[in-house]
Amino acid sequence: MSLSRRGLLAAGGAVGALAAGASPTAAHSGRGRVRTGFDRLAADGYAQLSGQRVGLVTNPTGITRDVRHIVDVMHADERVNLVAVFGPEHGFRGTAQAGGSEGRYDDPATGLPVYDTYLKSGQPLADIFTASGVETIVFDIQDAGARFYTYIWTLYDCMQAAALAGKRFVVLDRPNPVTGRAALGPVLDKAFATFVGREPIAQAHGMTVTELARLFNDEFLTKPVELETVRMSGWRRSDFFDDTGLPWVPPSPNMPTPQTALVYSGTCLFEGTNLSEGRGTTRPFELLGAEGIDRRWAQAANALELPGVRFREAYFAPTFSKFQGRTIGGVQLHIHDRTSYDPVRTGIALLVTAKRTWSGFAWRPDNWIDKLTGSANVRTMIDAGAGTDEVVGAWQGDLAAFRAVRKGYLRY
Repeated sequence: MSLSRRGLLAAGGAVGALAAGASPTAAHSGRGRVRTGFDRLAADGYAQLSGQRVGLVTNPTGITRDVRHIVDVMHADERVNLVAVFGPEHGFRGTAQAGGSEGRYDDPATGLPVYDTYLKSGQPLADIFTASGVETIVFDIQDAGARFYTYIWTLYDCMQAAALAGKRFVVLDRPNPVTGRAALGPVLDKAFATFVGREPIAQAHGMTVTELARLFNDEFLTKPVELETVRMSGWRRSDFFDDTGLPWVPPSPNMPTPQTALVYSGTCLFEGTNLSEGRGTTRPFELLGAEGIDRRWAQAANALELPGVRFREAYFAPTFSKFQGRTIGGVQLHIHDRTSYDPVRTGIALLVTAKRTWSGFAWRPDNWIDKLTGSANVRTMIDAGAGTDEVVGAWQGDLAAFRAVRKGYLRY
């Protein structure tokens, strides 16, 4: 690898947490000890934004502990001069599905102009920042912990554009919902860079957005931005989301619970196949399947005895996306020990066993799997008959190099 300079919450939450391997104490504690970057910024009277015309990059996850949106809070506070909002994929208020955005409009609640950042980068995005009249751009979005979850690349693109436009950039931190204990999975080859992976980081990066922002600025941006970050207090790298006491808002329509985020960095790989990844069900990325799949897939996956997870033969009918309205067979993941569960290894094992047990298995014709994994290696190795251990072993050198760089940017 080359790294150049350049579930449910509240009353129902305990059940979801226990299903994911949490202890009863963690599931019921609601400790509420974590203060987000926004909490700390507001508690300091927005001193870091004083005298600045502010633009905010956010989405429905930009909330306070009492679930008010921070745009509404900041707009009503005379200490902040909030003049614009910038929406990512799915939009600022979250009205768009995957691959969509809300476009340019005026927010009915505040009257603020909302600009669309989705799939915009470089000088065109810098021109939007300039036209908006902002002096400082603030980023506050809940991440899901996976390289191909696009909000971290919205962060990257906005940092790059802010540097081009001569704007100051402030990143407010929120928890990595699947802990920040380790980086897992293959590292992107720059030849495969897209909006689901701009730079060589691991598939499950194990970082928070402020940590990623500093890594992006120091390692990847040819023109670094004037960057400030506001860290959380009370967050530990071993924390799952239900340890934080914070309310969960789905950061995208198919990320309904923290349990979804727990599996996502592995099972999202099924977007690169002709199998359903569970979109159109109540358990996206936990349910996987296709027409013609039967019990043999779950049996083969369970025979691997992967740590922390078991697989149930499952049948379901997606209401949209692949196999809409048709009953299909497959598996449901059931995590019984989330501390030992490895989502990326599990995703690879499921690809290997799906191909071996279902004759209809195929990759998407556009080789989307290569964009998700960051190279052609996973696809070509599985096609050549490689097993899970062989595929996982192939990326360990690049992963070790990324982990060494990552270590210098960890702040918790």
